[in-house]
Amino acid sequence: MHVIGRVVQEQRTLRGLLLSTIRVSGFSGESFNLVSCFCSLISSETCAAPAVNSSESGIETDVREEGKSLSWRIEKLPRGELVACAFRSWMGDGFPVQRNDIFHAINRLRRLKSNKRALQVMEWVIREKPYMLQELDYSYLLEFTMKLHGVEHGEKLFSRIPVEFKKERLYNNLVIGCLENHLIRLALEYMKKMRELGHQISYLVFNRLIILHSSPSRKKVIPKILTQMKADKVAPHVSTYNILLKIEADEHDVDGLIKVFGDMKHKKIQPNEITYCVLAMAHAVARLYTACGAYAESIEKSMTGLNWSTLDILLILYGSMRKQKELERTWRTIQQLPHIRVKSFVLAVEAFGKLGYVERAEELWIQMKSEKGLKSVDEFNSMISVYCSSGLIAKATALYKDMEKNGCKPNAITLRHLALGCLKAGLVKEGVKTMDLSLDFSATPKITKSTPWLELTLSIIEIFAERGDVENVEKLFEELKRSNYTRYAFVYNVLIKAYVKGKVYKPNLLRRMILGGCRPDPETYSLVKLIEQFRPE
Repeated sequence: MHVIGRVVQEQRTLRGLLLSTIRVSGFSGESFNLVSCFCSLISSETCAAPAVNSSESGIETDVREEGKSLSWRIEKLPRGELVACAFRSWMGDGFPVQRNDIFHAINRLRRLKSNKRALQVMEWVIREKPYMLQELDYSYLLEFTMKLHGVEHGEKLFSRIPVEFKKERLYNNLVIGCLENHLIRLALEYMKKMRELGHQISYLVFNRLIILHSSPSRKKVIPKILTQMKADKVAPHVSTYNILLKIEADEHDVDGLIKVFGDMKHKKIQPNEITYCVLAMAHAVARLYTACGAYAESIEKSMTGLNWSTLDILLILYGSMRKQKELERTWRTIQQLPHIRVKSFVLAVEAFGKLGYVERAEELWIQMKSEKGLKSVDEFNSMISVYCSSGLIAKATALYKDMEKNGCKPNAITLRHLALGCLKAGLVKEGVKTMDLSLDFSATPKITKSTPWLELTLSIIEIFAERGDVENVEKLFEELKRSNYTRYAFVYNVLIKAYVKGKVYKPNLLRRMILGGCRPDPETYSLVKLIEQFRPE
């Protein structure tokens, strides 16, 4: 049963992280942090687990009738009140505390990140023994102890657990806890102990190891991890390949992405909707819209229910591909959900803005304002981005003033959008000045490496390139280079175009492009030939 809750959490988190890598205005508060992506443990008792309603989708439907669920009573406890009160209330109404009730409550609390409350639940279960305890119960206890109190406390607890419960699930949880705290050597020692005892190591342990070695400087270790995985006779799971695909996508390496996907198909591992989401988004970022459209169709075919996170991704994709009919259809589907999230409104506003449908975007923004209220800079940024991308700087400026009156402080993203708006409106001096102001705002590497930030920066570079402003193009181009966004030919082509428009001869641009890991295309060679006419006599 334990595997369902943990894998569901893994899949839901990856969906959310997919959104954070490609959103335009809302990415200021979000990041793609693979290390925090997957918390895990496996159980061999998957067949006995009850179905979790729409759990993989993250839909915020609440099927629990008030007072008829132990989970509901635990969640609604006032802060500081003991969890025993919920159990007394539950048993006082004549209901027994069963394993399924605890399973459901723990998964809900894990989803809500209420680790302290989850630990209190398991401490009560271990103390009161409302049913015959199993390894799963101690596994939950160990998991939340390590999350709240660290590995040292977890090891002490592990040493006190009766021997009959120290089986592979518990060991796997211990290893995962070590890896969550970046204690790789300690985790490897426990993995060695598991092999000696003949316990099967979970694929989720290897997933975590891959994630911890996902940075460019440590990426070369991943093949060794996969080799060890094979040596331990651990079959790669679809989630393993989803992680590998996401790593390649974050490096903007489409060739590497296709290679991983080909290996996945060769090993006959069935892709799921998350797989197709990663593939579609990677191709959208690379502006390979034909392939992106094909993967978007696969997403719709493989969807498991009305998943708000997957629907949000479809909003992004259809906005990027400028598919108005599909975008409207997706938004109608979202409106059928019992609860429309603010994030969905923001993404819809941005998507219609990409299509140039300013009035439609305004309608949705006004609806969001009336139904949800405006509480964050992200919500203002979404509409400001629409106005600025259309060159409607007067409307963008008015909204900027409203944002300040509303108590929301602008951030680097706000100013960069306004810089784009000024440039599109022909206000070059104001655009450059606003651009310089945006550089004064602190933006974390997670933001500056995110796809939305890079795409916004490229839009500004394109305007400077058209004007032949080589200095500003080169300055901003370095931002893109630090994030490997310059691996796409269309990005380098903008740089070369700046030299063409500025009538500046620059030797070795093609060599610079190839050494930078970018493959030239026909447009590149045409632009390089044009530069030759400016060669000094």
